[in-house]
Amino acid sequence: MSRIHHYLKTLTEYFDAVESGTKTFEVRYNDKNYKVGDYLILQDWNGWERTGREIKVEVTYVLDNTDYCKDRYVILGFKREIGA
Repeated sequence: MSRIHHYLKTLTEYFDAVESGTKTFEVRYNDKNYKVGDYLILQDWNGWERTGREIKVEVTYVLDNTDYCKDRYVILGFKREIGA
């Protein structure tokens, strides 16, 4: 299985929550056809530019049910990479 790496800008407040372990999901427009097993490379974004901080996570769940998500949006459950 080939795993796709998606590079995503993430506002600092949300990046920090992922870094601390309190946030284990992303809500995203599904323009990249996210799949379980894909990697997200979350890049800290201060609103003007990337800061250079990154976190790699693995997608463990994709919720794309329009009863819970806006059309074409998904909720991505993820786990941090071991040693990351």
